Amino acid sequence: MIEEIVAQGMDVERFIQGKVAMIREAVGNGTAINALSGGVDSSVVTMLGHRALGGRLKTVFVQNGLMREGEAERVVELFRDLGVEVRVVDARKEFFDALKGLSDPEEKREAITREFYRNVLARVVRTSGAKHLLQGTILTDVEETVAGIKRQHNIIEQLGIDPKEAFGYHILEPLVQLRKDGVRKVGMALGLQEELFRRIPFPGPALAARVIGEVTPERIGAVRKATSVVERMLKDSGAFQYMAILHQDRVTGMRDGKRDFGMQIEVRCWDSVDARKASPTRLPFETLEELARRILDEVPGVVSVTYNIAAKPPSTIEAV
Repeated sequence: MIEEIVAQGMDVERFIQGKVAMIREAVGNGTAINALSGGVDSSVVTMLGHRALGGRLKTVFVQNGLMREGEAERVVELFRDLGVEVRVVDARKEFFDALKGLSDPEEKREAITREFYRNVLARVVRTSGAKHLLQGTILTDVEETVAGIKRQHNIIEQLGIDPKEAFGYHILEPLVQLRKDGVRKVGMALGLQEELFRRIPFPGPALAARVIGEVTPERIGAVRKATSVVERMLKDSGAFQYMAILHQDRVTGMRDGKRDFGMQIEVRCWDSVDARKASPTRLPFETLEELARRILDEVPGVVSVTYNIAAKPPSTIEAV
């Protein structure tokens, strides 16, 4: 059982010193690798690893084709300013091939996990000579996966899988005792820019977790445009997290006086502290109307925009 470190009252500097020492002891004189997505958890792990290992931590950004607009370029730029070089690995074709024909949420998550760990990252690890992978698993990821609520892509050993035997490397998880509010405190203490440690959570499967049904480049392109609108409009809302979801079935709409079967986007916006419980943000109706107008104007093919008002539980923050 994992012993939780609660954010309120935690000794952040002591936590950082302890995890830096743990990483150094585990890796020894060798090298480690980590995959940086630009999210809060992976960003904090990157800075912990570089404080512990310096240039012996090799940081990569896996471009899986499922990320937000301009994500790779922005992440590389932000970490270059922090003295961390990030190598971009283009794996877009591999991920879309792995997801082809899949519509079941768990099958999609499993395909992304398998492609990431067994193929793309395993190849990167082999060429780097690293024996350890540093990743940003947090306590909520473990709890939701073990409870069978939702398979988080970064949960491996907690499901009884030996990563050394399965993938050829050991996994280190220095943040696994924390929840999101604790991770943010550590990020601030490590000197991350506010843009990074205050960033809203983003799922490991990226925009694939926001497409209901099969994931294709075209459907990802639609939800990516809608995501850009939602994040631009709600960035000052004070909400814990906000997102756009693309539904599977086409719905009836009207354009130019004629019937038009188009796409449906669902907007979600949450108030929460640590993601265990969440309630829909009470956005002004005028804001919802403007969100709908901009999504309809900026995302070709969308004819319907809805807003989720179900709390977690029984809902979850992400759709799939």
